[in-house]
Amino acid sequence: MATNNTNTLLLVIIAILIPPLAVFLAKGLKQEFWISLILTIIFFVPGLIYSLYIILK
Repeated sequence: MATNNTNTLLLVIIAILIPPLAVFLAKGLKQEFWISLILTIIFFVPGLIYSLYIILK
């Protein structure tokens, strides 16, 4: 149980720095990654919000 919380915390920290990387580590190279990458390229904040949503859901 503690490992799951630690992984989530690390993914949140990575999402704040590099949102697409955090989504890639959580979900792999799927549709969520590409959406996060496009949102981050367009503007950083939507990519950050989407990445946090994907990680925390």
